[in-house]
Amino acid sequence: MNARHRPRGWANVFQHLPVAVPLVVLLASCAENSRFVGQQQVAGPAAAADAISVYFNQRRQARYRSPLTGTMRQGDDLEQVLLDAIAGARRSISLAVQELTLPRIAQALVERHRAGVQVRVVLENSYSTPWSRQHPSELDDHGRHRWQRLHDLADSNQDGAVTQAERRAGDAVALLLDDGVPLLDDTADGSAGSGLMHHKFLVVDGREVVTGSANFTSSGIHGDAGAPNSRGNANHVVWIHSTALAGLFEEEFSRLWGDGPGGLEDARFGLGKGGGGSVRLRQGEGQLEVLFAPHSRRDGNNGLAFIERVLATAREQVDMALFVFSDQGIATRLEPLAQRDVNLRLLIDPGFATRNYS
Repeated sequence: MNARHRPRGWANVFQHLPVAVPLVVLLASCAENSRFVGQQQVAGPAAAADAISVYFNQRRQARYRSPLTGTMRQGDDLEQVLLDAIAGARRSISLAVQELTLPRIAQALVERHRAGVQVRVVLENSYSTPWSRQHPSELDDHGRHRWQRLHDLADSNQDGAVTQAERRAGDAVALLLDDGVPLLDDTADGSAGSGLMHHKFLVVDGREVVTGSANFTSSGIHGDAGAPNSRGNANHVVWIHSTALAGLFEEEFSRLWGDGPGGLEDARFGLGKGGGGSVRLRQGEGQLEVLFAPHSRRDGNNGLAFIERVLATAREQVDMALFVFSDQGIATRLEPLAQRDVNLRLLIDPGFATRNYS
């Protein structure tokens, strides 16, 4: 569908949403200039305008060869998008992501590090230990399940036995640490970990930002090893060329980084990070608004309150695609929209529908 055929209410509703919801930012910013590729397209973004490109790993109009099965599958290759961005770095890469397990991403970062590019990596502490240096008996159920997935993924020849060479080549975090790539996690502030380091972005040369919903994992992009019919969680990546936006993301990264590994405990995570308010930027003919979470619920800048205010402006249509929907304030805000005949469309992961916090 060409962007000019979308209901006008889509752009009107979402033109002020923050980069914390990258899909929404893209569609708002592309406005009338977006170009959706045709049914025969097998490469390239789903839409591109004003130096913004968006990719979806389960898009029907695109196909790529899965590194898990070697067969063609539908969707954009989000891993290749990340690899392309990393390969283009000439001065610096600042990467903050909750979980990184894709060896090719780690290898690309190592290559840039060896080439003299400043590479810095921030992970969530639950995922910052190399899996190949863990033993399943020392892990909880979730950790053992994750260890088995990564073990199976490292079995490159699929013979059921993982050699030492395969373990080394298949452990993304170990590859970074063994080559001296600077890396820290959210215990660098002196805490046991915030439990809130859910960033998924990288900044290249202070000019480009790649962000979105996907962790840099096989299950987040391609699917699970040993499960040839799996296609990964439904995710997207947005690639934005903007020195102003990159500057804001570098500021956020600096709050996380402090003075780096082994230095003072001056990194800041969670509520101690101090998210501040949103910042608006011009991007081509559109506008981006950036908000870095988390905030206290008492803080008027918090992201949920911001989204509620945006929803209150809706006149024609609201489309929402969410992994978890558990905030009563947003649900309450949607009710009067429905009463005003605003067209509401919600996609929510069914696994969370029956949870007590949903």
